[in-house]
Amino acid sequence: MTAKKLSSSPATDFLVVGGGIVGLTIAREIALRRLGRVTVLEKEGGVGYHSSGRNSGVLHAGIYYGSDTLKARVCSQGSRMMQAYAEERNIPVRRSGKVIVATSSATVPQIDALLQRARANGIRAERISPEELLRIEPCAATRSYALHSPDTAVIDSRPVLRELEEELKRLGVTVRLDSQVVSVAVNRQVVSTNQKELSYGFLINAAGLHADRIAHQMGSGLRYDILPFKGLYRRLLEPASRRFRGSIYPAPDPSLPFLGVHITTGVYGEVLVGPTAIPAFGRENYRWVEGVHATEAIRMLRTLAVMLGHNRQGLRRLVLEEARRYRKGAFVRAVRKLAPSVSASDIGPITKVGLRAQLVDRHSMSLVMDFVLEEGPASLHVLNAISPAFTSSFALAQMIVDRIQKKRLTRSIDRASSTGPPP
Repeated sequence: MTAKKLSSSPATDFLVVGGGIVGLTIAREIALRRLGRVTVLEKEGGVGYHSSGRNSGVLHAGIYYGSDTLKARVCSQGSRMMQAYAEERNIPVRRSGKVIVATSSATVPQIDALLQRARANGIRAERISPEELLRIEPCAATRSYALHSPDTAVIDSRPVLRELEEELKRLGVTVRLDSQVVSVAVNRQVVSTNQKELSYGFLINAAGLHADRIAHQMGSGLRYDILPFKGLYRRLLEPASRRFRGSIYPAPDPSLPFLGVHITTGVYGEVLVGPTAIPAFGRENYRWVEGVHATEAIRMLRTLAVMLGHNRQGLRRLVLEEARRYRKGAFVRAVRKLAPSVSASDIGPITKVGLRAQLVDRHSMSLVMDFVLEEGPASLHVLNAISPAFTSSFALAQMIVDRIQKKRLTRSIDRASSTGPPP
């Protein structure tokens, strides 16, 4: 069945809102288990137009995440599943590994902390000396020692998304493009789009940057809002780019919520540097005032102002440092902490821009750092699908569909119990 624009309103057993990597893998998992008819709604003219098609392509090993998080439960397995999926379909994967370096004396202890976390999560990692670091990544520098993650890989997200779309068609899933959700009648279990109404048995909200809006319409996730963060990239020019082999990441600063600028050698040998992480004032604010709507921009500004006032997670410092990196000089200085030989003339522009669908907890006015899965009436909402959502997607989809099956089974048992035994 070809991907098509919505022209009729057939009932569907499972309605997936969002045609990014998370929505597509969930739809695939439901179809593979033959649980019922599946429909995917995507508001753009193609799948993966936003976060999924704009990420760096890094398949994370899972070192950064505490063992009690959803991220830790699905990242490593998700990476293996993604790589196997790609290999079966001749999609190129580059297993070039990652080194994590201490860019200051304050972050040196984080190398040991990450090593312990890797061991707790069952992930291969090794502490290495500066000399060993240079043998692995000749341009990298560190304080005292570094960490090597041999299982980190990179992939091009675009062929993965295309292959998933084609596989869904073969599995009988209906992919409806140019279909934006306008409203949801929860009691009737009917979604109204810009095209038609569509009834559903169970709705999975995987709308990424718009997931909180869908959830709020359905009375779920009311303590959360999305505050997008914009990630700008640059690229290393030749011949400097040829000196890099894999990825170079900084050890995390425990006083800040994000990692900062890093260096990634892509699957085709291109070398990206970035991204920045500055608050955006529109869910699709990729450039200048594109995607900025006054009412929502005001809401985001107010949220940011309150959060800056509380200054949890070092937000003031983060915003100040990231704003400076819009200037090339500050950006180059950040890169040189990872690879001192890089000069300003080695770094060129690139049009790549991504938006992080970052969730904010209204109660604590802080950034939510783990995936959030929230259940509602005949629905499940995937909130905060931030990194490593792409890496984790296949394993996360299995977890979500397991939960849906359990919920539907429990509901069936409850209904059967309420009717009593047959006469």
